[in-house]
Amino acid sequence: MSCSKFKIIAGLGNPGKGYAQTRHNIGFLVVEALASKSHLTIDKTRFESHYVKGRIKDQDVFIIKPLTYMNLSGFSIHRFASYYKVGIEDIIIVHDDMDLAFGKIKIVKSRGHGGHNGVRSILEVFGKKDCIRIRVGVGHPGSGKDVTGHVLGGFSPDEIKILDHCIDTASDACLYVLENGVTSAMNLFNTKS
Repeated sequence: MSCSKFKIIAGLGNPGKGYAQTRHNIGFLVVEALASKSHLTIDKTRFESHYVKGRIKDQDVFIIKPLTYMNLSGFSIHRFASYYKVGIEDIIIVHDDMDLAFGKIKIVKSRGHGGHNGVRSILEVFGKKDCIRIRVGVGHPGSGKDVTGHVLGGFSPDEIKILDHCIDTASDACLYVLENGVTSAMNLFNTKS
């Protein structure tokens, strides 16, 4: 049961220009698109995050981009949530996912980290796994291939062709969760090809 005054939507990624257009930073790209759709600009800094506060779908929402690097994402999100008294059930995490084909969106709630170090950090710091996650597929390089190089690598020409659509869909998923709840969002977005 939601009891927080605020919602947090956190996109995961790594700060710095060198990481900006990489698969691991797709969470940043999605929340930037979400802010833009909501006529907001992520231009403030607090608790080791870039953020903006706005009213979206009749709710007070913080959109944040942790600046702690991916593997420590939980610390800045937890500081934000603690200060504003936001429970983990009112947090939406947007992140890259190698277990999904590039561009595929899947919404989950109260699930384990699935090997994602940013999500692992969040679940460990909060001590719970009740957040909502928008998983954005970045594909897997294949058995025996360099997964670190894959997620930290730039988008391929084929990926670039569908990147804008992927980001648009994932940011729409965030809006849909805010307006209609996670169950309805899962029913809609998880069945799309």
